[in-house]
Amino acid sequence: MSWFQRQSRSSRKATDGHPDSSQANAPGTSRAEGETAASMDPHALMRIKNLQLRSKLVVEGFFGGLHRSPLHGASVEFSEYRAYSPGDDPRGLDWKLFARTDRYYIKKFEDETNRRCYLLVDQSQSMGYGSLEYTKMEYARTLAATLAYFLTLQRDHVGLMTFDEAIADVVPARSRVGHLRQILACLARPTSGSGTDINGPISQIAAITRRRGLVVLISDMLSPTEELQRSLALLRSRQHEVIVLRILDPNEVHLSVDESKVLVDMETGRKIQVDPDATRKAYQAAFQEHAAAVESICNAVGAAIYTSTTDRPLQESLSDFVSAHQRRCVGVSRAGMLSSGGTSR
Repeated sequence: MSWFQRQSRSSRKATDGHPDSSQANAPGTSRAEGETAASMDPHALMRIKNLQLRSKLVVEGFFGGLHRSPLHGASVEFSEYRAYSPGDDPRGLDWKLFARTDRYYIKKFEDETNRRCYLLVDQSQSMGYGSLEYTKMEYARTLAATLAYFLTLQRDHVGLMTFDEAIADVVPARSRVGHLRQILACLARPTSGSGTDINGPISQIAAITRRRGLVVLISDMLSPTEELQRSLALLRSRQHEVIVLRILDPNEVHLSVDESKVLVDMETGRKIQVDPDATRKAYQAAFQEHAAAVESICNAVGAAIYTSTTDRPLQESLSDFVSAHQRRCVGVSRAGMLSSGGTSR
């Protein structure tokens, strides 16, 4: 049984008022307190050159904060009883319950499943910006490696697609030995391209994956939004869960420029003279408008979206990912899926 399933069960117990729910975290330690204590300064983390070691530290810190281990648990656990119906396999009957109640019940188990997760990582030039000691790309690369390591621990299948203005590397979703190293090697590729096309890789994933899975888009989302809703709706129509992890530099959010400067578009090379006093208000209005549009599109299609700045501990971004997935496990929304006629519901 995966950690996701154990967490979902814990959530259900808490909702039902299960007597053990108050002890889901370590004694005397709330979940929030545990996570904070385990968070690692991203500046210190990025100084570690080895990407796999970085991801391992983030995942271990995350589990340390929750006081849980990914290595515990059985592969099959009881889920629920269901009344017997003609045609059910009699091997599933619980004869002990029949002896007590004189009624037939089927005993259901929550079997272990091998989840398929696809990481879509933006490696365009805009991801190469950074006002800290490291860039958005370095943060996104570490986050993607962390998710790949986390899912590999659960024996889930993990795939990768990197892109800029076109699709670059494609690694099929697998869980065999050595697969994580292949993903990390592709993540190490430097930023490139002269633009960003998010819709291409989304459409490609929808076209090549036949089985329902989890798609995680890691990008700054600094690109036009006209086709984004249709692309995400296409993914949702293939029954995929979609999580968008938006990565931004703190300077992009607040435009922390003190004096007049010439800013250069990292993808097109276009130069713009900027007077911060005259343009800050207009910049922030336009930035917030674009952010609201992206969030509105994600909400419309039933995709979870989380925004992180690069000074945020990666354990918290990993927590966003797990929380989003848990909510998907509780209930499946069909909002935003494309109908057979190609229109959104």
